[in-house]
Amino acid sequence: QVQLVESGGGLVQAGGSLRLSCAASGRTFSRYAMGWFRQAPGKEREFVAAISWSGVTSYAASVKGRFTISRDNAKNTVFLQMNSLKPEDTSLYYCAGSGASYSGSDYSHYDYWGQGTQVTVSS
Repeated sequence: QVQLVESGGGLVQAGGSLRLSCAASGRTFSRYAMGWFRQAPGKEREFVAAISWSGVTSYAASVKGRFTISRDNAKNTVFLQMNSLKPEDTSLYYCAGSGASYSGSDYSHYDYWGQGTQVTVSS
């Protein structure tokens, strides 16, 4: 069983930055694919970024060039650095984990989910 705990959300002005963290339990974190998703009220869950166990990354078109996903396997943590934030980035951000080597943008491929951390970007 894997538990995921997100942190780092908050209120920021447009153009600002935030760094989200997701701490994972479990001794095999280094072999897990990880992802970040977000969901705003009244909207469907949306893919943000993913990283394979080997470090291959992918991004949604809406965040590419502004967000960076990374992982520190020694600390069982995955990060999402968010720069040049826009009001439309306002959402509840979830960390997700999968026992596969890479799970990409399909949320149904992820087995474990955190509780989410709120990001609010003011204009």
